[in-house]
Amino acid sequence: MDTVEKISLVKRPPTSEVVTDEALETLFASNQRPKHYIGLEISGFLHLGSLVSTGYKINDFADAGMDCTVFLADWHTMINDKINGDMEKISLISKYYEDAFRAVCPRASIVRGSELYEKTPEYWTELVKFARHMPLARTMRALTIMGRSETENTDLAKLLYPAMQAMDIRFLDVDVAHSGMDQRKIHMLVRDVFPKMGWKVPVAVHHSLLPGLSKPEQTTAKSGKMSKSNPNSGIFMHDDAESIRSKIKKAWCESGITEDSPLLEIARQIIFHENKEITVERPEKFGGNVTYTEFEQMHMDFANSKLHPGDLKETVSKYLIPIVTGLAQKFSISDEAKCAILDKSV
Repeated sequence: MDTVEKISLVKRPPTSEVVTDEALETLFASNQRPKHYIGLEISGFLHLGSLVSTGYKINDFADAGMDCTVFLADWHTMINDKINGDMEKISLISKYYEDAFRAVCPRASIVRGSELYEKTPEYWTELVKFARHMPLARTMRALTIMGRSETENTDLAKLLYPAMQAMDIRFLDVDVAHSGMDQRKIHMLVRDVFPKMGWKVPVAVHHSLLPGLSKPEQTTAKSGKMSKSNPNSGIFMHDDAESIRSKIKKAWCESGITEDSPLLEIARQIIFHENKEITVERPEKFGGNVTYTEFEQMHMDFANSKLHPGDLKETVSKYLIPIVTGLAQKFSISDEAKCAILDKSV
């Protein structure tokens, strides 16, 4: 596989940005097995965005010849008060995440933060050195990577979070730092500070987030990302076929409106990723069947009201249900982990 093909895989949807294209090209030209990484907090039940779209994107990096790592950020989860900051429960849920990502992207290595820190005690001394280059104001702005506002009252531990995320990149010896667009600030911080430390600067790759199924609260606002905490906002890996079909039927999908459309994004990020073509089945009186070989064709037809919302919903259901239910059969979650997520005792 040549460099052009590798870059095409990296930039395949849902990738939104590569920082920078030139650096990525240079990396592939000089390194046959670049090291990729994506870090994930451990929180609620996995869904289309957190597992499937992310996992498929990881597979693109693996196809491009990279050594991929899924970093399960258990300490970050505790610092961010997820799962009530209970490390025992976080560890239970981490096993569920590990099994799930092994099922979706089996070529990726799985590393827990607690394992990395135990093996590399020098992590903490290097973190202090790195933190000396972080102005407090910029650290506060970076708190948005945790889903928090820079203006809210916070504790000291949370201010360590951005520096720890940067150190994860350093100690995993990362060549390509991958994340959703919501983590962009930390990668820009890394690109600013690492040269000052004489450390390798990774290429940053950011993918667009899968939007929730509900209508945005304001017409000018972006729909929120698919949420682990809201069962009605997304499709979860434990949803059965009927639940998936029902959620898609109720999903926001207005004729001609394509911006931040959850069903179009599911088609773009997940269904077209696994299918070379998608066929919309409909009666002859409504135009008959139509087959799309590229997402852009489907997008244009929907934008021009040539593809009805009802037909889009039926088509997404038809192709998505086998994907979700098929993957769900490959891993399970223990009763203890379920209770930890739901904050109930066994």
